[in-house]
Amino acid sequence: MRPAPPLVLASTSRYRRELLQRLRLPFEVQSPEVDETARPAEPPAELALRLALAKARAVAALRPDAVVIGSDQVCDLDGQALGKPGDHERATAQLRRLSGRTAVFQTAVAVVREDTGYSQVLLAPVTVRFRALGNAEIEHYLRLEQPYDCAGSAKCETLGIALLDAIDSDDPTALVGLPLIRTCRLLRAAGIDPLAA
Repeated sequence: MRPAPPLVLASTSRYRRELLQRLRLPFEVQSPEVDETARPAEPPAELALRLALAKARAVAALRPDAVVIGSDQVCDLDGQALGKPGDHERATAQLRRLSGRTAVFQTAVAVVREDTGYSQVLLAPVTVRFRALGNAEIEHYLRLEQPYDCAGSAKCETLGIALLDAIDSDDPTALVGLPLIRTCRLLRAAGIDPLAA
């Protein structure tokens, strides 16, 4: 039996790294050098799909022997993309916009295997309903959590859950940043089965 190919996560995100560790597969991490700028009028879902695939392909070009996972997440508020805020001021503005609204977090995952020509990308949309948030609540949350590296400024896996009224998803880890159900599906198709003995 041929050994499984190396697995590489094309991401520097600690959230994605922690999620992938749940599958108990050995993997490496490599930063994808990809321009994440949205194209003019590019819908958020298309942006997430394009970037996930671009990240996986960028690393796969350097590691043709490996199975490479790329992922991207964009917060979609009425068709407008909200990315990582980067600082307190932008995070405050994002949460004020999201207050009392429903947004869709478009999370895409791609798997590329250069040596077999396998390349696939899937979208895992998550509908999130935010509570009506007061300025003091937003300020308190941001001071404690500092979610400046999270699309939409909300970390649902920790205190950010208190910002929300409801989450609707068929892939429960998608909102954190890596949809593991879809990731497993793509990995099996690429030749890596997390449940293989």
